[in-house]
Amino acid sequence: MLDHSPGPGGAWQFRWPTLTLAGANNVHDLPGLGLSEALGMECDHWPARTAVPDYFAQYEEKFGLNVRRPVHIRSVSRAGDDFRVTASDGSELLARTVINATGTWDRPFIPYVPGNETFTGTQLHTHDYLDPGAFAGKRVLVVGAGISAVQLLIEIARNAEGVQTFWCSRTEPRFTERSFTAEQGRAAVARVEERVRAGLAPGSVVSVTGLPVNDSIRQARADGILEWRPMFTRITTTGVCWDCTPGQADNDHLDVDVILWCTGFRSSLDHLAPLKLRGPGGGIVMTGRLATVVEAEPRVQLLGYGPSASTIGANRAGREAARVVQTLLSRSPERT
Repeated sequence: MLDHSPGPGGAWQFRWPTLTLAGANNVHDLPGLGLSEALGMECDHWPARTAVPDYFAQYEEKFGLNVRRPVHIRSVSRAGDDFRVTASDGSELLARTVINATGTWDRPFIPYVPGNETFTGTQLHTHDYLDPGAFAGKRVLVVGAGISAVQLLIEIARNAEGVQTFWCSRTEPRFTERSFTAEQGRAAVARVEERVRAGLAPGSVVSVTGLPVNDSIRQARADGILEWRPMFTRITTTGVCWDCTPGQADNDHLDVDVILWCTGFRSSLDHLAPLKLRGPGGGIVMTGRLATVVEAEPRVQLLGYGPSASTIGANRAGREAARVVQTLLSRSPERT
């Protein structure tokens, strides 16, 4: 097990400091050691960036998991019947099968909008967000329709002194008053699984489930914080505009100091490029019982890609990945 991060906890250790376990997407228990068992029953208001790493560290110790970190993998290539895993320091490891669980945190996505390079204010991504106080006295535009966009918009509006906030996204946010159910979770996972089996890029879980409305969102609506506008069409030196033409006056212009892109992430798979797993459309055709196996190279499994990217499907996918590895190794036990 090779880990790019400096310590246990994966991407959780890099989340913004004010994100609590209660505010994060549900962190499901790992097999054999529950979250409340490890951290205590009153952990909901703990910062996620310290609570989850603490939980994972306890898990590694309890089960004697030997994780080598930090190890930065540069490439995975074929070497006869094996794979050659090459690290950034030049060291190599041969493996008969690879489970890739690199997630998305290292690849924040910012869509291109004409004029992006001309903006003289500050642009940052959810990946870079630290503290609402940094936006005091500024005009801040939050871009995105997911839960992170809503959470950060409310947090900045509530806690940055003298701030003015604005909100827009490509798709209109879809809120739901219904509690998130297991049935909705299964439907979300099934939709994403269908896409990756067809070789399409994984879709958003929120597009299926919607944004659950809580007391914080209700109050933000009442206070006028969640006033949404459609996506702008151009970025200017001082802000953004809708249906504007460069060099011409435009009345539909919004001056802002900061654009905060809460526009998600893409799968961090560049190190697998030598294996040529992607199809013409950029997706990877997945197969297997839970869509963890790469169809073009069945000895490679992707966890955290497609349906296994959510905490709903992670444990099931982990068990399935272990089963697939056992099957692969049993075919030539003399090499185990």
